[in-house]
Amino acid sequence: MTTPRSCLILHGWQNHRPEGHWQHWLADRLTALGHQVTYPGLPDPDDPDLDVWLGELARHLEGLEDTGERVVVAHSASALLWLHAAARGMRQLERADRVLLVAPPSGSVLARHPEVTAFTPPPLDFALPGPARLVAGDDDPYCPEGAATLFAGPLGIPADILPGAAHLDVDAGYGPWPAVLDWCLDRTVPLTTRPAP
Repeated sequence: MTTPRSCLILHGWQNHRPEGHWQHWLADRLTALGHQVTYPGLPDPDDPDLDVWLGELARHLEGLEDTGERVVVAHSASALLWLHAAARGMRQLERADRVLLVAPPSGSVLARHPEVTAFTPPPLDFALPGPARLVAGDDDPYCPEGAATLFAGPLGIPADILPGAAHLDVDAGYGPWPAVLDWCLDRTVPLTTRPAP
């Protein structure tokens, strides 16, 4: 029998964890398979405070079980939250065995939105504390420069770039997303499979 994992799922800006979102679907599927899942509603998702979210990240990482693999899946602004935590040397990041950074937005886009300008990516002159993977659309309107160029390359992490996947959200058709579930269960699985229409 597979050892249960501890999974932390982190949403992005303006995400109130709608039932139709792939993260909600993922939390339900992982729970049904017997894994411990934490899918918190982060404070003030429409007008987030970076320092408050960093505190929440540290708290939820500390709450992960000490047995089994610990997996983090961070979408959009929470992918940038992870990068800010790494840039600041947050020790709790070491509690994660691996992290998936999904559709991180670029600073050029965040600069147009005062609510999230504090989340503008830090200089990527640090090493992430553990294994990480990036997945993003090749046409993400929140990252026109391209996530592979802007994030995966400087961080030295593998990336799955999905054609026509936009911001990997409900509007892009990402409700049930079996590939992300497969990756949570097996780190070697690529995330190149789109959801069925």
